[in-house]
Amino acid sequence: MSHLPNKLNSFWLWREVSSKLGVSNPAYKYWKETPNIKLNNKYVFVQKNTLPQKYEYVEEILTDLSGYLPIRYASDRLHVNERIFSYDKMRLYKEFEYKFVEDIKFVNIKKFFREFGIKVSKDSIVQLGRIKELEFTPNSTFYNLKNDYGIVVYE
Repeated sequence: MSHLPNKLNSFWLWREVSSKLGVSNPAYKYWKETPNIKLNNKYVFVQKNTLPQKYEYVEEILTDLSGYLPIRYASDRLHVNERIFSYDKMRLYKEFEYKFVEDIKFVNIKKFFREFGIKVSKDSIVQLGRIKELEFTPNSTFYNLKNDYGIVVYE
């Protein structure tokens, strides 16, 4: 499977972890054995199975984000306006599955990529948009979607 939709397979949303534990926002910075990543300088995620031992119990009730990405990060990575994931009147809105965690909207990119057979390597650039607005190069792969939309993967 592609690299992009698997980005959060082994991470928990920090906002949810801190909310369930009742710990302060920057606590993860002091947990040396708990790696974290930040997406768009806004969303912080901590790696699964690395919480300090006294907090491990909370992992059972956290939301699994495997295959999901925050809509702002997904729109940046797919080079498309965030509105495509925000409004049900957008043509592709219903092609995606969504999940809310701590008031953050996530989109299931993995399911979408699997349904359309889209393969993306780690260093590829992906562009989603109307077919007439996409640029095609000899090193790109085109995937035709519904409603005059397509995805181009630039290797």
